[in-house]
Amino acid sequence: MAQLAAARSDLAERTRRHVTRRVMPFLFLLYIVAYIDRINISFAGLQMTGDLGFSNEVFGFGSGIFFVGYVLLGIPGAILVERWSARKAIAVTMLVWGCVAAATGFIHTAPQFYWMRFGLGVTEAGFFPGLITYLGHWYRPRDRAKAVALFMAAIPVSKTIAAPISASLLAVHWLGLAGWRWLLILEGVPALIFGVITWLYLTDRPQQARWLPEEERNWLVGELAAENRQAAAGRPMPFASALRHRDVLLLCGVYFGGTIADYGLGLWLPKMLQQMGNLTAVKTALLSAIPAIVSIPAMLLGGWHSDRTGERRWHTALPRWAAALALVALVLQHAGLGFALVCFTLATCGIMAAYPSLWALPTSFLGSAAAAASIGMINSFGNLGGFAGPYLIGRFSNQSGNFSGGTWTMVVGLAFSGACAVAVRGRRGPSHGDADAPEHVPDGLLHIVPPLTQRVGVDLAAGGAVGS
Repeated sequence: MAQLAAARSDLAERTRRHVTRRVMPFLFLLYIVAYIDRINISFAGLQMTGDLGFSNEVFGFGSGIFFVGYVLLGIPGAILVERWSARKAIAVTMLVWGCVAAATGFIHTAPQFYWMRFGLGVTEAGFFPGLITYLGHWYRPRDRAKAVALFMAAIPVSKTIAAPISASLLAVHWLGLAGWRWLLILEGVPALIFGVITWLYLTDRPQQARWLPEEERNWLVGELAAENRQAAAGRPMPFASALRHRDVLLLCGVYFGGTIADYGLGLWLPKMLQQMGNLTAVKTALLSAIPAIVSIPAMLLGGWHSDRTGERRWHTALPRWAAALALVALVLQHAGLGFALVCFTLATCGIMAAYPSLWALPTSFLGSAAAAASIGMINSFGNLGGFAGPYLIGRFSNQSGNFSGGTWTMVVGLAFSGACAVAVRGRRGPSHGDADAPEHVPDGLLHIVPPLTQRVGVDLAAGGAVGS
């Protein structure tokens, strides 16, 4: 019996390593490309607002309206990955948004700015929920926080990469076009290249993975199918009820409050630092990389510890509250650039460290397309905070001439995010000493899959498991 358990544990570990080596580096690169196209407007704005005569309010509204467009296709995009083909859906999405991202470099007026950012949000809407859904095709619930942490570490890495690249592009003036225009044009091109590569490289489901040895492939397909049956056992809950359920709505609140601060800080940090230190655009862009670099290990540690303990709610709430305290200290101290950079770094670490456990929550108690739809809903409506944060910061700074009002907005968002996370019904996964034990499936969002799959046509027997 002990030998059988050891062999099973070894097979599980070999399969996880094999999947991670094949899937994770590529998804990591894709998300770097996506996130750079989303936030590079923060660096372009160091020159663009002056060249085009945009006020802070105009810049904040245009930066944030991306997320209004993002709401429209979040749920359909995630379900498309589940029902059609992950590689095709992700590839097409990248090709379209790459064209829009590059075309933003040719804007001249505020309405053009608004429309291009709105269009970028619409075209990119299905990408992130689609990738989270795709991870559920390859990782069991107990492994997903680490997987999400590895994948979402692309956020701080992309900020780190974008800073020096953007700084160098801001300094050019080719063919009569300003540096900020080249920044937007050239940073949109990788999405087109990787869109083609995605079509050729990704595998939709484990049962199609000829790169996995047969023993590992059969084990993974069986594990995901068994966990999906566990989620499906019992009294069904209609699909519409799942999307109205308190825990899904609370997770929308968690993500909404967090994105107020995440994108508020992400899109305004360069301008905040520039105002505080009276810096050049190039120096500002380089300094902006420091919080992102430091937050990478914080994010990975958060995901590792959440999986080790099986706890999700407090691993989401506590980092968000710590980030709020760092921003409170910044507002109350009114210190110099060095202290501000420390506070921004601590806040960024808190924001990033909460993401792995947050995104492990919905896939841990939902199966198949129910998880896909719920993830799309959480991502779409939660990302409205990405509109509220940048816009309110710009509006307050126009009125007061400083960023204190906008900083308090981020504090409130983070406090709200943590409170919603704690209010989600508690569930505890396996103890760290029993990594392969089946997780307990809570009351709440149980038993959604059978009626939903009848509506959307997901074949569970084919291994289409996103949740437990």
